[in-house]
Order: sequence, then C-alpha cells, then structure tokens
Amino acid sequence: MSKKERIPIVTKELLFPFIVITSLFALWGIANDLTNPMVSAFKKVMPELSNIQSSLVQFAFYFGYFFMAFPAALFIRRFSYKSGIILGLMLYAIGAFLFYPAAIYEEFNFFLISLWVITCGLAFLETTANPLILALGDKRTATQRLNLAQAFNPVGSLTGMIIAQVFVLSALRSDDYSSTAYNALSLNELAAIRENDLSIISIPYLSLGVLVLIIMSIIVFTKIPKTHTQDIMSVSNSLSKLFTNKSYKMGVLAQAACVGSQIMCWTYIFHYVDNLNEVTGWNITATNYNVAAMVLFLTGRWIGTAVMKNIDPPKVLMFFGVGGALASIGAVIFPGMMGLLSLVGISVFMSIMFPTIYGIALKDMGDEVKIGSAGLVMAIVGGALMPILQAAILDLGGDGFNDLSLLGYIPEINLSFILPAICLAFVGYYGYTNIKSLTNV
Repeated sequence: MSKKERIPIVTKELLFPFIVITSLFALWGIANDLTNPMVSAFKKVMPELSNIQSSLVQFAFYFGYFFMAFPAALFIRRFSYKSGIILGLMLYAIGAFLFYPAAIYEEFNFFLISLWVITCGLAFLETTANPLILALGDKRTATQRLNLAQAFNPVGSLTGMIIAQVFVLSALRSDDYSSTAYNALSLNELAAIRENDLSIISIPYLSLGVLVLIIMSIIVFTKIPKTHTQDIMSVSNSLSKLFTNKSYKMGVLAQAACVGSQIMCWTYIFHYVDNLNEVTGWNITATNYNVAAMVLFLTGRWIGTAVMKNIDPPKVLMFFGVGGALASIGAVIFPGMMGLLSLVGISVFMSIMFPTIYGIALKDMGDEVKIGSAGLVMAIVGGALMPILQAAILDLGGDGFNDLSLLGYIPEINLSFILPAICLAFVGYYGYTNIKSLTNV
C-alpha cells in the first residue's frame, strides 16, 4: 500500500450499509459474553454438575458454529448475503425463545439445545458479515475495515457481561448459600431455589430474542449492496483450491486457537477469582475484572487497527501473539493479584487476532471466499473444545479449583491457563509465517 495514497477504510457511498452490518458484530458479542458466565451460573444452580459437565454450556454454544458454518456458506452462495443475515437472525431469536420451555422443564440438556440453536444463527451471521465487510471497499484496506467493524463486537460483549452480572449472577439465590448450607436445605426449598434461578437465567435470553426480531425487521428494509464476488467456481473446486493454500489452512488452526483462548480466559476468570477469594479471604467480584478485560480488549482493537496503517497486519499479529502467551504464563506462575492482573491483560493481546487472522487467511481470494469464510467460522469450534480440556485439568484432583498444586504453590486453576499460552504462541507463529511470505512476494 502506497504511503502517499490515502485510501479510505469505508467510502461515503458504503457507509450506511457498513454501519448496519457492523451492528451485527455487537449483537453476537452480547450472546457470547452473556453465555460465558453461565458455566459458573449453572454450576451453582445445579451443584451436581462436574466442571466438565458445566463446561458443556460452551461446547453446545460454540459447536453450533462448526455445525452450521458450511451450510450457511452454501446458502449465501445460492441466495445472497442479505438472505443469510435474515435467516441467521431468525435462528438466533428461536434459540433465545427456547429458553422459556427449558426453564419450565428445568432440564439442563434443553438449555444446551437452546444455546446450540442460537449459535447456528450466529454461524450464519459470522459467515455472512465478515466477508461482506471485507468486500465493502478497497481490498487494500480490507483487514483494517474488518478490524474496525470487529471493534464494535466488544461493545456487545461488555453489554452481555453487565447483563449477566446485574440480572443473573447477582440475583441467583443458590449463590447465597455455602455448599454445606445448600445441601442442608429441604427438597422443597431446593426445588424453589432452582425454579427461581433457572427463570432468572432465562429472562435475559428472552429479552435478547425480542431485540433480535427488532433488528431483523430493520435489516429486511435495508438495501445491502451486491458485491463483485461471482460464484463461478464450483464448491468442489473451491475446496480443492483452499486445501492447497497453506496460509489458509494454518489460518483455520490459528482461528481455532484464538477463539479457544478467548473463551477459556473469559469463562474461567470466574473460577480463578472464586479460588482467590477462598484462599485469601478476599471478596472480589469476577465480573468487574472480566469487564476490565473487555475494556482492554476494545482498546487494544482500536489501537491495533490504527497501528496497521503503518505496520503490516502479520507483524502486528506476531507481536500480539507473543505478548498474549507471556501474559498467560504470568496467570499461571504469579500468585494472588499479580496473576489475576496477568489474566486480565491477556485480552489486550487477543484483541486484534480474530479479524486479523480472518483478513490474512482470505487475502487475495476470489470465488472461494464464501467457502473459505465458512472454514474460518467453523474454526470457532475451538471455543467449544478448549474449555473442556481446561475443565479436565480442573477435575484432575476433584471438583474444586485447588485440589492439586504444581511446585507446591500453583493450583489447578492457575495451571489450566497453560492452554491459552500454547494457543496464543501458535497465533504469533502464524503471524510470523505470513511476514516471511510477504518478503518472498
């Protein structure tokens, strides 16, 4: 990109559709971070669940991306980006409204199905919105444009976190009892508490379903411009071309590692804080630190987008990957508040990863971009699998978070953050390999 030539990230002609599509990024951010604390919430409401069983909340939520991303790509190839957005919003709303019967029947598996349907809708939205944003302008500013749009995702995430804390976590009656006191309650008392708490969990999702329907009605009457992409290439040829693209294949793995790291850090910070409170006698609120992490995430994304005007995206990705791995190691080895602050700091480095990997992996693609986009959305399954691996570390010594210690002072919960360290190091390596490829062009 010539430094003398000033290319706008978004032209005036495409500004309104850009804003409309960007609003979807905030919408799925709400769902993501409203759901992250639900692992801890369901564990409190249903104490019979193990850490691995409660982590199935994330598995159900993020597996929907893997299941539906490829069908979504085929759908938008057959119809249009706008049709994909509308169908995605419909599935999103249906999944949210399914929380009502799930709460009535008080069945954990029904909640998992509801979350899965929501993310089937989100798979349509992400498979559609990400490549559409890349196409709404000059391809030389595509990665910057996607980072700009993705910068509004943390706004939705912050909203989801606040809703989870104010309307769910702080209102759970099951959290008012110690384990001993809770187990001493009568069956009628336990049933009343469970009914109350599951109803509390469902209300934000029902409200979110109404919001989604409102936004869908706006999208229906909004003109979405057609892109220059023409689906001349067959699906089989698209797949064949993608499988020979080393940068794309590594990008899918890097995306899985990136999303897995995000979900691990933003889910298990609640367990990390619970353990600190138990060990030190503190009474700190995990949501406050999770909100701080999301503010840093948002700040990092804005800064990263600005930095990419002068530094190539792969190089920025490499530095952020290394920084995230080091911060993760800090969360493992540092005790007390220093470890918690290291955990919060990881979010700065994760900030630019998802859109940057997306832009690098799809760089210079033609007809295969929609199928390629589906592969990168399917990689979000990392958010389903990695939390289960982290939960398995937590269950090594029992259901607690400090049943075993490494080197005599590192509890299980701290040790489990070695997984984000490995994942983020791989993301940094992916950035490094693309710096090398640029120098060889």
